[in-house]
This record gives sequence, structure tokens and C-alpha cells, in this order.
Amino acid sequence: MASKKPKLKVISLGGLQEIGKNMTVLECGNEIIIVDCGVAFPQDEMLGIDLVIPDFTYLQKNKSKVKALLLTHGHEDHIGSIPYFLREFDVPIYGTKLTLALLGNKLKEHKLNPELHVVEPGSLLPLKLKNFKVEFIPVTHSIADAVAMAIWTPAGLVVHTGDFKIDYTPIGDPIDLARFAELGREGVQLLLCESTNVESPGYSMSERTVGPIFKRIFEESNNQRIMVATFASNVHRIQQIIDAAAKYSRKVAVIGRSMENAVRTATELGYLKIPRNCMIDISEIGNFADKQLVIITTGSQGEPMAALSRMASGDHRLVEIKPNDKVIISASAIPGNEKTIGRVINELMRLGAEVIYEGPTTDIHVSGHAKKEELKLIHALLKPKYLMPIHGEFKHLKLHKELGILMGMNKKNIFVMNIGEVLEITDKFAKIEGTVPAGQIFVDGLGVGDVGNVVLRDRKLLSQDGLIVVVLTMDKGSSTVLAGPDIISRGFVYVKESEDLMEKARQVTARALEKCEQNHISDWSHIKNLVRDTLKDFVWQKTKRRPMILTIIMEV
Repeated sequence: MASKKPKLKVISLGGLQEIGKNMTVLECGNEIIIVDCGVAFPQDEMLGIDLVIPDFTYLQKNKSKVKALLLTHGHEDHIGSIPYFLREFDVPIYGTKLTLALLGNKLKEHKLNPELHVVEPGSLLPLKLKNFKVEFIPVTHSIADAVAMAIWTPAGLVVHTGDFKIDYTPIGDPIDLARFAELGREGVQLLLCESTNVESPGYSMSERTVGPIFKRIFEESNNQRIMVATFASNVHRIQQIIDAAAKYSRKVAVIGRSMENAVRTATELGYLKIPRNCMIDISEIGNFADKQLVIITTGSQGEPMAALSRMASGDHRLVEIKPNDKVIISASAIPGNEKTIGRVINELMRLGAEVIYEGPTTDIHVSGHAKKEELKLIHALLKPKYLMPIHGEFKHLKLHKELGILMGMNKKNIFVMNIGEVLEITDKFAKIEGTVPAGQIFVDGLGVGDVGNVVLRDRKLLSQDGLIVVVLTMDKGSSTVLAGPDIISRGFVYVKESEDLMEKARQVTARALEKCEQNHISDWSHIKNLVRDTLKDFVWQKTKRRPMILTIIMEV
């Protein structure tokens, strides 16, 4: 007999088979709750794109059902799309103190004022919903105040791990493994578990191990000025840098807007403990000798506009890299950022700086994501009936499935899914049932969604082969060519060195226009297409290039 309880639908709008823009939708009856709403950063082929956000189409169609947005932690890949989400939805947002404070900085920039609810880790959320009851469970991650979620539904208990690691000696609060064990005894119907580090064997190193390495590097730096690039949100890492600076009587200055905001916010909330007279403004660094300074900066991922990249290229107005500088990059590369980070490291070295970065000789960074043995422990504690691996590329999700099977799960109960696929769950069964609209929405400047694949294809073509513009003047009545054709090129060839080619291109175009006159062709779209196709064939024959060709006709 079929269950009469309402089905639970679990839909990922981001974070499956990709890194970033994490967003999970849970729908039961006439209620929807959303876990996280993050951004992804553009890949190399996304020319000119600033950010990538989830497609909210399905939620827009079910707007009346959307009741709450719940946040696991304050990283950009979990909160970065919220300003764009709030353009369409007016729902309460629930998160921990630091998470909402970091979000608050972002909301001020966008002049948004949603309903925010601070929830202590270990507490039930004050949700007044028929089908959902949610508890925040403290976990350890590379940011303070991170949580997992226990979500009670008519279909059973769902556990969403968020991003986590198991650190027995954390800088902040430890993960609540006892609560995970209690939930496992209660019975977990579905586990949504992060998969980012499933490829890595063993256990992740404790965040506390980085502190002594900083102190050793600071001790060996003698008369050098030290700069440290790390994630602005990694408050525990920043604390250890400040502690090392204080031990060796160095002043600390921070640079980069996100770093300044994070340090100020974390200090105000008590997550950062800064010794008296330790911090100085970046404008004051000229008042101190190199051996008295530590600069904490953004740009650990090689972002072109971040402070470290601007220093490396000599474009920063306040800080100039000197041969005596020691630069520490205390972060690992987010997949896709390896080239940009390498470029920054090369530029810093070219300027004479000593650069220390993550590698076989220096453990200057530890991951905030659970490795294989930590994932096994969570599985052993929770003993889920169903598993949906999340937060990873396809290889990560597939390897997580294999780990679930190793832990004794039935492979039919593990769902490696695409964004937009719907996982339907009752207290009796689980199955993939259909899809909803999902994908990538591009943010370019102030435009959201107005740049699609066609525009990106054109940008790629322009970047590879350039542009040719054909300009001519025609009589409105007779379609006789009165002036031109003139040919202008950009990014195709250097005109002065290719005058012969451009003149022949003009002649070919003129002959095509003469044929139109002789055949009494007056339809302008036909004329434009003929000019484009004729010129395209000529250029390919002569250069083996395919520039974009535009025909502009002015009528008189």
C-alpha cells in the first residue's frame, strides 16, 4: 500500500558535478526550504563574466512555497548568490552569527534588508512549518560558525553535512560527533554529504598545525617584510598569523576590501583576538621597518583585481613588492585557478620576492574539507539508508558512491545526480523522478542573465580571430551603392602591414555588391548575408582564419 505521507523532493540547483554555487532545495507538500545559495567563479572560456549563479526558474514558478533560506556557513560558494536571489524572493534567512555578519556586509553593498535570524549551533531553528523541523549541528571547517543540518520531514530524517572536516584540536569549536551518533541511532533516511576531498586518503591535518609553521617562518625571516595571502573568511588562519606576528613584535596591516571587512566583523563579534597595539592601518606601513611588518592580503587564488595580483603587476597604489619581501600564499588552489595562481607566483618572483606556497616542502595550508577516513567516520556514525553525494565534480560524486558501498550501503540506494534532477523520497522508497530547469546564469557587470552561450560564443570568436566591419552607403529606392565598401578590422591583422590583403578584400566585397545590383537584389538582409559569406570565404582562403564579419548599410 502506498504511503499517504507527502513525498519529499530533493533538488540540487548547484554544486553537483561542479565546484561552487552550492544550492539544495527540499520540497514537501506546499513548503520549500533552501540550503545555501552560493556562486561559482567563471572558467577561462567565460570571457568577461564576473560570477556564475544558479538558475532560480523552478523557485520562481513555486514562489508561494518558498518559506526559508538556511545557511551552512559564510563562504562565497554558499552565500554569494543571495543578493541576486533576494531580487526575486522575500523570505527569512537563518544562519549562525558570523555567517549572517559576513552576509550583512554583502547585503549593505546591494542595499538589501531581508529578515535575518541568528541561530546558535546546536539549536533548533524557529521555523513554523508543517513538514520541516531543522537543527543546526556544529562542525569544523575553514571558517568559524559552520554547521551541518538535521532536517526532520514526513519522509524521514535528512542530514546535510555542509562543508566539514574532523579536527580533534581545532582553533574554534569542535565538530559535535556525539550528536551525529545520536542521529544515527534515531535513523537517517537520507545523507547529503560533501565530496570535495573524497579522493584524498587518510585524515586532513588540524588547523592548529599551521600556527607553528608560521612562527618558524617568521623566526627565520630576520629583516624581511612578510606578506600572507589567505582566504578572508578563514578567521582561524588569520588569528594564527596575528599570534605569530605578535610573538615576533611585528605590526599587522590588512589589505583588500573583503579581508578588511572580515577582520573588522570577526573582531567585533569576538572571533578574532587581536593583541593591543598590534594592528595598524595599511597607510601607516611606511612608518615601520620591513622587519616590523606583516601584511595580510587577499588574492590567494590569483584573482586579477585582488590586492596580491595588483602588487605582483606593480599596479597597487599603497604597496610595492621589493626584493627583500617574503610572500606566503596560505591557501590551496580552487580547481580551475591553478594557472592564475602560478602567474602571480611567477610575477612575484620576477620582482625578487621570496615566495612560499603549498607544496611538498611546506605545509602552509591545511584543507577544510573531510578526507576519505573522515567521510567514513561520518558514514559509520549516521548509517544512512540513502546517500546523495554533493559538493563536487562527477569524479568526486562517483568516488563517494564507491565509499558508500564500501561502508555497506546498497548501491541502488546511492544517487549520483545532476543539477536539476529530482530525488523523490518517502518513508518506503527513493527514486529519481524527472527534472526541473537548472543551469548557469552569468553575471556580467550589472547584467544578470543577459549574457548567454551565444554571446560567449561571439566573445570567444572575437578573442580568437578578431572582427571585420564592412561599411557602405546605399540609395534607399534603387539599392545602388553610393559609397564604399569600406573595410575596418580589429584584432584580425595589422592593417599597415596587410594593405594588399585588405584592398583585395574590399575588391571582393565590391564585386559581390555589383552582382546584387545586376540581379536587382534589394533585400538588405540578403545583401548582408551575401557580403558576409563572400568575404568569409575569401578570408579563410587567404589566412585560414574566421573573424566575425559585420555588414553595416547606411541608407540615403
